[in-house]
Amino acid sequence: MTVARTLTAVRRTLMALVGLQLTVAVALSLVDSYRRRGKRPKPFPVTGPGTVPVGDGEITTYTFGRDLYDDMLAAIDGAKKQILFETYIWKGDEIGWKFKTALAAAADRGVDVHCIYDGFANMVVSPAFKRFPPSLKVLRYPVWTAGLRVWDLRRYGRNHRKMLVVDEEVAFLGGYNIGSAYATEWRDTHVRITGPGVWDMKRAFADFWNLNRHHRLRRNDRPLLIETASDWDPHIRVHKNIPRQWNFPIRSMYLEAINRATRNIWLTTAYFLPDQDFVDALAEAARRGVDVRVLLPLKSNHIVADWISRGYYGQLLTSGARILRFKDAMVHAKTATIDGSWSTVGTANIDRLSLQGNYEINLEVIDPAFAAVMEEVFANDESNCLELTLSEWEARDLNRKFTESFLAPLRPLL
Repeated sequence: MTVARTLTAVRRTLMALVGLQLTVAVALSLVDSYRRRGKRPKPFPVTGPGTVPVGDGEITTYTFGRDLYDDMLAAIDGAKKQILFETYIWKGDEIGWKFKTALAAAADRGVDVHCIYDGFANMVVSPAFKRFPPSLKVLRYPVWTAGLRVWDLRRYGRNHRKMLVVDEEVAFLGGYNIGSAYATEWRDTHVRITGPGVWDMKRAFADFWNLNRHHRLRRNDRPLLIETASDWDPHIRVHKNIPRQWNFPIRSMYLEAINRATRNIWLTTAYFLPDQDFVDALAEAARRGVDVRVLLPLKSNHIVADWISRGYYGQLLTSGARILRFKDAMVHAKTATIDGSWSTVGTANIDRLSLQGNYEINLEVIDPAFAAVMEEVFANDESNCLELTLSEWEARDLNRKFTESFLAPLRPLL
């Protein structure tokens, strides 16, 4: 009886602790949301679209949403056969309507248009905006994806991908969602590719569509088929996280590149909540003399993620890695460049949800010319950063240290 009472007391204590942690997290989010009301991001430095040849194609890099959206809409307007469009967030604002109208116009002129968006990410978007003409083939990835298989962890991943493929000629991929705020207020990175890599992007879209097309109301639709094969391009690889298959190659891609680094690792991410192996890889690289720099938002749009991510700063700073905090705007890019030859751009953040939970897609590029572009972008972002030093970190007050430690158990949820 005593043992049973002890176990009950322990369970109640743990439940109360978790409840208190969640309450603190919600309170921090509400306070932060109140403080942000009416505030507008300040101007931040950007680099114009730059194009370099890579293999048998080209890669254009975008760091300002308006430039990207103009070229994406131009590609949609010029489509002749097929458009494959996928996004995590699709706002029902001016930019969102521009994309919806352009896609509908393409379908009306006979282009085969497929669209995918995530239901959970767009719960607050007006239902009126999410009513599409029948000429568009639209897959709303549902809010609840597990069905009756509540125990199956493979069915809980969100569709966090953002991509556009047009006519087997051009593809766009990166961190930008679709919305007016992202056009001018957020610092993100996207790329436009041509050449054999476009086919890999098309396959990625088709694989997701065919795996989830039963969620569409019109279940008699035929699968999205790939008609021809593409050539291998040794400079470019597309990596896809597929939770349903328990397949997460993006994390392995990062770790392999980090472990091979000899000169520099310059990494940009919106949310930094890695597992311990990832932290150890960065710290070990710094200790062997690699120039490790991690660029993060000074204040992201998720304050709880900010608090939790700080738990890793001490390990990195002690090893010699540098932490750079982007000011005045939300940096949402998911990029890295290593040793002047290896780079990645994509949709995966350095957190558990992206690396071991969600559907994500990243482009891996092994090319010095593209790495030079990525280094230029990183240097430009660094000019707008505040560096966190080890002495500054160690001198933070007890209140901050306590809050970081108290919220640390929530890391596995993010």
